[in-house]
Amino acid sequence: MSQSEKPAAKLADFMCFAVYSANLAYGRAYKPILDELGVTYTQWIAIVALWEQDQQRVKSLGEKLFLESNTLTPLLKKLEELGYVRRQRDPGDERQVIVSLTEAGRQLRDRGVQRNLVAASGLDSKEFAAVQQSIAALRDNLLKFHATFLENGKN
Repeated sequence: MSQSEKPAAKLADFMCFAVYSANLAYGRAYKPILDELGVTYTQWIAIVALWEQDQQRVKSLGEKLFLESNTLTPLLKKLEELGYVRRQRDPGDERQVIVSLTEAGRQLRDRGVQRNLVAASGLDSKEFAAVQQSIAALRDNLLKFHATFLENGKN
């Protein structure tokens, strides 16, 4: 069969679409939970990252969340307005900003963490962990490819 005779790939055949649409589905599933907490998904993952390691520099937090400063800064300002985080200049380097959870930010954990979507995924705990690890490996491989592409100027 020649190239022109091969059936065209369907949208459902694209891994990128499966990941993209799964991300949208996750967002829809999380929305009522996050609406009740008064935060967006991106604000939520910033808070979760701060539960893992409080008092992070904005740059470090951005790297963990794969967010640029121009996206992260307004997000953190909003979380500060909501009373969930505190931003302050690093006394050791005034150019750096340190983000810390407030007591209200720490208490969000109790209100939201037990409402995760593992059960909603329809996967048992082993399957869920395997899918999460596979997606993380896919992400890491794509980031390596991108870095190599930028370095070499080719694919």
